[in-house]
Amino acid sequence: MRFTHSITAAAVVLGLSACATQPASQPTQTLPAASASAQQQHLDNPLLMPYQGPFDGVPVFDQMKLEDLKPALEQGMALQLAEIEAIANNPEPPTFDNTIVAMERAGKALDRVFTYYGIWSSNKSSPEFREIQAEMSPKLSAFSTKIIQNSALFDRVKTVYESDELNQRTAEEQRITWLIYNNFAHNGATLTGDAKARYAQINNELAKLYTQFSTNVLADEENYVTYISEDELDGLPDSFIRAAASAAKERDKAGRYAITNTRSSMDPFLTYSTNRALREQVWRTYYNRGDNGDAQDNNAIIKQILTLRDERVALMGYDNYAQWRLEDRMAKSPDNAMDLMLKVWPAAIARVEEEVADMQAIADAEGANITIKPWDYRFYAEKVRQAKYDLDSNEVKQYLQLGKLREAMFYVAGRLFNFAFTPLEEGKVPVFHPDVKVWEVTDKTSGEHIGLWYLDPFARQGKRSGAWATTYRSSTTFDGKQTVLASNNSNFVKGAEGEPTLISWDDAETYFHEFGHALHFLSADVEYPTSHSGVRDYTEFQSQLLERWLTTDEVINKYLVHYKTGETIPAELVAKIKRAATFNEGFKTTEYMASAIMDLKYHTTDPADIEPDAFEKNELQKLAMPEELVMRHRSTQFGHVFSGEGYAAAYYGYMWAEVLTADAAEAFAEAPGGFYDKAMADKLVKYLFSVRNAMEPAQAYREFRGRDAKVDALMRDRGFPLPDNAK
Repeated sequence: MRFTHSITAAAVVLGLSACATQPASQPTQTLPAASASAQQQHLDNPLLMPYQGPFDGVPVFDQMKLEDLKPALEQGMALQLAEIEAIANNPEPPTFDNTIVAMERAGKALDRVFTYYGIWSSNKSSPEFREIQAEMSPKLSAFSTKIIQNSALFDRVKTVYESDELNQRTAEEQRITWLIYNNFAHNGATLTGDAKARYAQINNELAKLYTQFSTNVLADEENYVTYISEDELDGLPDSFIRAAASAAKERDKAGRYAITNTRSSMDPFLTYSTNRALREQVWRTYYNRGDNGDAQDNNAIIKQILTLRDERVALMGYDNYAQWRLEDRMAKSPDNAMDLMLKVWPAAIARVEEEVADMQAIADAEGANITIKPWDYRFYAEKVRQAKYDLDSNEVKQYLQLGKLREAMFYVAGRLFNFAFTPLEEGKVPVFHPDVKVWEVTDKTSGEHIGLWYLDPFARQGKRSGAWATTYRSSTTFDGKQTVLASNNSNFVKGAEGEPTLISWDDAETYFHEFGHALHFLSADVEYPTSHSGVRDYTEFQSQLLERWLTTDEVINKYLVHYKTGETIPAELVAKIKRAATFNEGFKTTEYMASAIMDLKYHTTDPADIEPDAFEKNELQKLAMPEELVMRHRSTQFGHVFSGEGYAAAYYGYMWAEVLTADAAEAFAEAPGGFYDKAMADKLVKYLFSVRNAMEPAQAYREFRGRDAKVDALMRDRGFPLPDNAK
């Protein structure tokens, strides 16, 4: 059991959204005698069974049956609790081996169940699954709380943590012991009596609310689809029209065109549709998710979540939830996180003002007789892009084929990580949907098997929106080498039958971003499962950094080819793309930072003073939020923060990671070999990817860069003026 992940695993299956990475399955273990016979009795449930087949075993996705899920979860929890009791009640004095290592071995069966649970939750949800999810989420929360509140177990961990023996262990072993100890202490293990009971009760109540929040958002994404007719297609690219027709046909609306309630459908529609009334309708449909005043409205749920979180951390003596959350992150405090935000915010909204002025000038020149509204931003931004840079996003899109971009990612992985990707024949390993394809990953030099990479790229009903990465098994060596099973998941709108899927430049960056998470999994060189636990304001750094290779000449010249002619993207078009690199940066930075700042404000304000809709509006007004755009994730659909706790009070982490990203990118740009410099690549893998959390992140970055990162690199990267207090 990677104990530091037990709470995280439960949170994941309760419905984390967006670019979230799920914990991996665990290595082969030797079970305590007390639980070995119990496990043997339940090996008939395929969701509990050890992975089967080639490549050290793979998930049996072809044997997934929903009726097996509930008993598998119940049995898996029982097995893990038996293992924990055996460790906690061991009559021998606590040692690293009989306590920490034993905990690292525990929970293997339940982790396998979480793999399948995560697939149902994120990739193929259904009303039947959501009923099970609603029933099991409080049970999973109670299970996690029972472990964290096991006093005998905590006493053993504390003894090992404070022992002289620990000084003789490796640096990784010392760190995972601290991570495990801190996870106990940070999650209420020291509470007693009524406070301990209330803590458990709060976790149970929150688990139900997280599930309901994510279920409500998914319901609005599935139910609020905009169908348009042929005479309403003006301005839309042919590739988008064909994809929309296909999406409508899948929903039994043949002859119409479906604008699904996901970002990958909404965004291009708002960019190209000349029908302003329809743009407003699609915009409102998307940004009103969870805020429609109906049975799926999330406002009351948000207030309940905030109230319970505040009460829970008060039991442990914290002033607010953000103070508790950031204590063991790189930022250390909400003040430090907010300080970073407020260094960048003035420049971001000033840039928005400039962008809107450019848009309004074009609208006026065209005689549109409008004032720019949020549903106009993308449409007129595209016109400004063409006017200022002679750059047509749809023209660029013709060179962004999903398959070719995947090849480009493989090329980058080969150059930096020495990885080779070989597609597996269909049927070689089970998959959970025909869209899912699998590649074997090997070392290019030695041929050593590294792991498998699963790709599930397309949007469909029952699949949550956004893009994310996950693992079904992580690399460890403490109990014999275990290879990696990594997965990337996206929601691209599939091209019409027989045609490649074309995506936007932003989507191409997201594609590289998520692949960065996969490379982080695949390159891991750690001994213990707990070393895979992440620091939220650091784990996005590696994936953000990989986006930079999309714009390298090697990728552009080899893989950006026209989907019809096969011709390489023209040099003059590339020059336009690079000249426009910071175009619309005000919009992108402001919509993100509005969400990040609001997240911190929600978690540093007394919940009694919060009514979500009004609070969002009022706080953004205080920040002088431009009225021409909205938060990237409005409160009622902010799954990062309210469908689990992974990013709660921590959404700022993307910006924190961006500082590291901009600084590290400058290091590559300055290297003799540029972004493919061998010495820099070696340091990248050694200190930023393979080490995972076996080294304190700030120290790992110093080992790579020779110093801490500086915010001025971020300001330069975004084309913002450098404030006096940035350095």
